[in-house]
Amino acid sequence: MKSKNLITLFACFFLSTFQQSNACSRITYTGLDQMVAMGRTMDWMEDIKTDLWTFPAGIKRSGNASDPKSLTWTSKYGSLIASGYNIGSTDGINTEGLCANLLYLSTANYGAQKPDRKNLSILIWAQYFLDNYATVDEAVSEFAKDYVNIVANTLPNGSQATVHLAIADRSGDNAIFEYVDGKLIIHHSKKYNVMTNEPTYEKQLALNDYWQELKGAFLPGTDNPSDRFVRASYFLNYAKQTGNAEEAIAVVFSIIRNVSAPMMAESDPAHPNIAATIWRSAADLKNDIYFFESSERPNVFWVDLKKCDLKKGASIKKLPLQQGQIYAGEVSDKFVPSASFFAQDK
Repeated sequence: MKSKNLITLFACFFLSTFQQSNACSRITYTGLDQMVAMGRTMDWMEDIKTDLWTFPAGIKRSGNASDPKSLTWTSKYGSLIASGYNIGSTDGINTEGLCANLLYLSTANYGAQKPDRKNLSILIWAQYFLDNYATVDEAVSEFAKDYVNIVANTLPNGSQATVHLAIADRSGDNAIFEYVDGKLIIHHSKKYNVMTNEPTYEKQLALNDYWQELKGAFLPGTDNPSDRFVRASYFLNYAKQTGNAEEAIAVVFSIIRNVSAPMMAESDPAHPNIAATIWRSAADLKNDIYFFESSERPNVFWVDLKKCDLKKGASIKKLPLQQGQIYAGEVSDKFVPSASFFAQDK
């Protein structure tokens, strides 16, 4: 083994072991016949009070309603999202087949606010992408201009909302957006189809390169972020290639469950960077179907975006999940009109 690989391995090990985070994992699967699907886990120290929401096109939004310097826009596309604490969008898909996934990154540093820029709350960062972009190429080209201040909010449990963002589209393209030492870093390629948490994405890739040299002789088995990254990469690389949508989603769930963190009686103080998986989602980007599975519910259900009214002027709707509701099959008809959790939406 080359000494450089050893240094990278141990550096990434210590970073992933001792930095605090709440673990999530995310993959993009590309099959046959233009079949593309996303899967992710939501791992957190507590219930984040998730509901599913549909937002139609044409909503006037603000990056932070109480901030006079907030970025404002009108949504070009309708979307379906999973909320966090019903104060922000954590995950979702829009009508153009673009998906966005927020994952925790404790080392994220958004830098000092620059007075000549508009502000965008981290709570609406994923929604901003779903509202405005149809493809990864378009999103990278525009957001790379680095024209906003990202504002990290404090969550209801007192944690800082420090995250990085992954997006994918119907072509299987991917991009990872991170703020490292105050600077926006973008990793853009179809091959960037796995993401977890610490360390930063560049270091995750370097660590994964080491494990790839072992060709699956053995795989790291803990629920540390770097280990999950390696396992997800390995299984995704050898996953069954299919154009059948049901089979593709089954493949995605089989991999994302493999990197899920088990439900535990209480958090382990010796491993503050580990949290249980509280829910999983998958998205069929070819056919515009979003799948959801709670760790505390007995089955997966799904929403066909084509059955949702997401045109301009339609109602904002919510699928309630916080009272132990159990759904099965396709549930677009179970959404009910609701006032948006984004107070500024009109």
